[in-house]
Amino acid sequence: MKKLRTAVVGTGFMGRVHLEALRRTEGIEVAAVVGREAESADKIARGFDVPSTTDLAKVLGDSSIDAVHICTPNASHYTLSLSALKEGKHVLCEKPLSVSAAEAEELVSVAKDRGLRNCVCHNLRYYPLVQQMRTMRESGELGEILVAQGTYSQDWLLYDTDWNWRVDPTMGGPLRAMADIGTHWFDMMSHVTGLRVTSLSADIQTFHKERRRPRQKTETFGGKLPQSEDVEVIQVKSDDFASVSFHLGKKARGMMTASQVSAGRKNRLSIDIYGSESSVAWDQERPNELWIGHRNAPNQTIVKDPLLLRGTARTFADLPGGHSEGYGDTFKQIFRRFYASILDPDLTPEYPQMEDGLHQMKLLDAVLASNERRSWVELSTE
Repeated sequence: MKKLRTAVVGTGFMGRVHLEALRRTEGIEVAAVVGREAESADKIARGFDVPSTTDLAKVLGDSSIDAVHICTPNASHYTLSLSALKEGKHVLCEKPLSVSAAEAEELVSVAKDRGLRNCVCHNLRYYPLVQQMRTMRESGELGEILVAQGTYSQDWLLYDTDWNWRVDPTMGGPLRAMADIGTHWFDMMSHVTGLRVTSLSADIQTFHKERRRPRQKTETFGGKLPQSEDVEVIQVKSDDFASVSFHLGKKARGMMTASQVSAGRKNRLSIDIYGSESSVAWDQERPNELWIGHRNAPNQTIVKDPLLLRGTARTFADLPGGHSEGYGDTFKQIFRRFYASILDPDLTPEYPQMEDGLHQMKLLDAVLASNERRSWVELSTE
């Protein structure tokens, strides 16, 4: 099998996660880690024994590099992805794809015109039991989808002393909780149900109008550790919390919340899908368990076992029953499928593409508009 060469742009939390998963993906060589600062790029590159550089143009101009991973703050996704696409690189970009629908539309157009593979890293749909839910819906076991509801709740920005670049709209965009984790929830919901949001009503809350930003650098999820007293008080406009009521197609209804101020919830994406025949519920903090609900029979809780999963869901689990698969494994699964599609131009992508990222940007625009107008907003399903 041909070995593909890739580069990872970004040296923070997500950059490390991508590097770890790439090491576990067959047939991939990391050609470079690209950072804004030589020190941080060198540090992470030494740990993975790969080259580092601050010269992105040189990396994009290297014809031996097939693809790039964009793992930088949200506001830079558009510019970096566009540059990579124009240099003929296949692009795997962290979510959200951009900070506006207009930017996302251009990326979709350029990728399509140049015939390049493109992926938005909504990796959370790749848990084996999430795939099991999807196959149950596809087989008709759930019946007609009636209700989708749930939450994505975290606590790492609960205090006004908690800080991360996502709080700064010049880096994270106008939405934070909804853009950062709400998009993951909606992607998973659509993946499982096969339905997209047609209209919504949103309410956004910023509990901390001011936050204390440490003058030294802080790592994602690292703000809970003791901080220096040398801080700067910053005005905050992005959302700590959002709730969204929504319509799916003509009949189904839903409700979700996205929160980064929920004490005790470390990384809880909880999703319930209720159908006319049966229901399913899954929680990312207990990823190897799936609840199945029935009206006229006992409910079930199943544990991940690839031999007992349905159809294609089996291919998303590499370890036997009783052996847990978690967050890091979801990246391996999405990377494996992305690179397989590069090797085989005829392969139908089994991953979210920039078109899916564009839909998420339209959804975020609708959330902002709904909150501002205090009314329902229609979405195009095209």
